[in-house]
Amino acid sequence: MKKILLAEDDADFAQVLKQYLALFDFEVHWASDGEKAFSTFQNEVFHFCILDVMMPKMDGFTLAEKMVQHNPEVPFLFLTAKKLKEDKIRGLQLGADDYIVKPFEADELVLRIQNILKRSEKTTVTRTENRDIQIGKFVFDTKRLQLKGENSLQQLTEKEALLLLFLFENKNQLLKREVVLKAIWDTDDFFSGRSMDVFISRLRKYFKEDERICIESKRNLGLEFRVSVKTEKNNL
Repeated sequence: MKKILLAEDDADFAQVLKQYLALFDFEVHWASDGEKAFSTFQNEVFHFCILDVMMPKMDGFTLAEKMVQHNPEVPFLFLTAKKLKEDKIRGLQLGADDYIVKPFEADELVLRIQNILKRSEKTTVTRTENRDIQIGKFVFDTKRLQLKGENSLQQLTEKEALLLLFLFENKNQLLKREVVLKAIWDTDDFFSGRSMDVFISRLRKYFKEDERICIESKRNLGLEFRVSVKTEKNNL
């Protein structure tokens, strides 16, 4: 049975949704405000989270930021009355897998949750591979999911590691966005595209120490993970 954290300040709505999700074998834990939700998230293991945006003590966007910092592997969506485009974009930039505006169809919500969980389960790095990959100045430890620099050590999430491995195996060639999305997210919809942009930004930040490594986005074409070989001139 999959455990879901529901952060929602409307008690009546939360109870109805909790009972409905239980019909599909989801064990729902309800938190009435953002602070309670984050405390529960820290102390228990969840497979999925549903977040309202407008909540007392801590809003949904702040809650999402803290959750991602604590455990970025848990998928989540926003379920909210806030329907402005700016709010939707902000939610997706925070890493949300979906953004659903109230009112909504309950059966559609269940299908979206099931599809997100299915994709999440597929994108798990196999840790049985114990190999170190040299990428410029960095060493990518595929077993420990670590990126080791000359003076740095970055612990990667499984999704970051999976994306990095795919890009490295297809380095120095143009990749269409939909190819990367289907390989890592198993879909090329809008929400996955926004999620990929967030992960690409993180990888760029990790590699900023080495100017020979570049993840270049080419508008309407795709992206390229370029790793230049350092050449040294001999003075004779």
